[in-house]
Amino acid sequence: MESNTPNGVLRQQALDTLKGQWGLPIGTFLLYGIIVGVIGAIPLAGPLTSLVITGPFSLGLAIFSLSVSRKTNPQLEQIFQGFNNFTNALVAYLLMVLYILLWSLLLIIPGIIAALSYAMVFFIIADEPNIKPADALRKSKAMMDGNKTKLFLMILVFMLLAIACVFTLFIGFLWLSPFMQVTMAKFYEDIKNNTAPADATAISA
Repeated sequence: MESNTPNGVLRQQALDTLKGQWGLPIGTFLLYGIIVGVIGAIPLAGPLTSLVITGPFSLGLAIFSLSVSRKTNPQLEQIFQGFNNFTNALVAYLLMVLYILLWSLLLIIPGIIAALSYAMVFFIIADEPNIKPADALRKSKAMMDGNKTKLFLMILVFMLLAIACVFTLFIGFLWLSPFMQVTMAKFYEDIKNNTAPADATAISA
């Protein structure tokens, strides 16, 4: 079901949630960036290791971001909790990469549409740890039906903010990263709450 909450409202909700609470999210995302950067810089093994850990870390970031969004005692170590569900996170990530690449072979636009369709996968797994990866992808695709343009426009705004952060000697990214991720969590919760029971039955079928 299509979300009726404007993107500007979702961004403001994220800012309201983060107000006075920036320290932990900034530190958490900074640590994540350092870890990923160091691992990616390892000669030869770096790219393969990055491929393996991206899924679990993406799940961990989703868990942390939802915890921040819901104000349910967020903790830095949550970014590592994706490794507790390592297989599901890895398989979900590899399936996403595979499908997006396959659609991209047709043209760039189908690849972008696929990426938008699967954007909620790790939030779904964060809420439903036992869901099968393929089911998480199907559920994300169903949830994003009617919401892909909305998410695309939101991402464009963050891209513009990212360009602006370059002129702050990249310091602005310390605030942009958690702002963006918590806004995405708000987006997920919004479309999840707007998914009617009938839609949920169709997703699980």
